[in-house]
Amino acid sequence: MTITEKGQVTIPQEIRKALGLRPASEVEFVLEGDHAILRIKERPDAVAERLARYKGAATSGMSTDQILALTRS
Repeated sequence: MTITEKGQVTIPQEIRKALGLRPASEVEFVLEGDHAILRIKERPDAVAERLARYKGAATSGMSTDQILALTRS
């Protein structure tokens, strides 16, 4: 792999697929001794953001009480 003048490298496709990296994914490099580790940068609010995408997404036409009754029977 070659580093560009701007310090950029291309992450090989098999590694991007294995880690689920997509455009705009945030990653970080962590130094450990004489090598660096690339890892996905998890923001503290990332879980809340993912859950927020599904808020109001249910379209069953059932009320919350009806759904709870089904899960408890």
